[in-house]
Amino acid sequence: MESDFSPRNIIIEGPIGVGKSSLAHKLANTFTTSTLLEKPAENPFLERFYKSPKQHALPTQLFFLFQRVQQLADVDEEIKHVADFMLSKDPIFASLTLSDEELTLYQQVYKSLSVDVPRPDLMIYLQAPVKVLQQRIRKRSIKFEQGMSASYLKRLSDAYTDYFHHYTMSPLLIVNAAEFNPIDNDAHYQALVDQVSRIDAGKHFFNPLAV
Repeated sequence: MESDFSPRNIIIEGPIGVGKSSLAHKLANTFTTSTLLEKPAENPFLERFYKSPKQHALPTQLFFLFQRVQQLADVDEEIKHVADFMLSKDPIFASLTLSDEELTLYQQVYKSLSVDVPRPDLMIYLQAPVKVLQQRIRKRSIKFEQGMSASYLKRLSDAYTDYFHHYTMSPLLIVNAAEFNPIDNDAHYQALVDQVSRIDAGKHFFNPLAV
C-alpha cells in the first residue's frame, strides 16, 4: 500500500502492550521510512524491576532515560523515521514508579540530559482498556511481564490519557486500539493510512469499528 503523504517523523505512543512496535514497522514500510524503536531487552534492570519494583525502579528508569536520549541524539535529521517512543514518555513512567526523593533526582538528571527533539509531523496515540492490554501482554509471552498488575496498567493508561489531553506539539491522531488489528486486517490498516494521509493539523480520532 502506498501513499502520497511523505512525513519526516511519525511517533506512535501508548501504554505497554497496545501495539506500538507492530504498527511502527508497518507504517515505515508503507511510507518508505526507517524505524526508531525502543530496546527494552537491553535494559539489564527491567526484569528485576518487575519482580521488585521499589528496589529497582530508579536504575531501570535511568537506564531507559540514557538509552532514549542516546537513540535520539544519534538520529540523522535528514532521514525520515517512524518511532515507537517519545522522550517525554520517560517522565510519565518515572512519576508512577519512583519515590518522591528518587523522582527529584530523576528530574534533575532528565533536565540535564534532554536533547533537542524535532517536532513530529504526526503523533499517533493508541488507546485500549486494561483487559485488552493484559490479553496482549499474555499473548506476546515475555516472561517477566506476565506479573504486571492491572492497577499499574490502569495508572499508566490514565497518565497517558492525561498527557495527550493537553498535547499540542503536533497533529495528534487518537486511535481506539481495542479492536484495531492493523497487522491482520487490511481494511483497518488502509483506513488508518487514509486518515493519516489527510491530517495536517489538530486533534483527530480513529475508530476501526466504524470502518
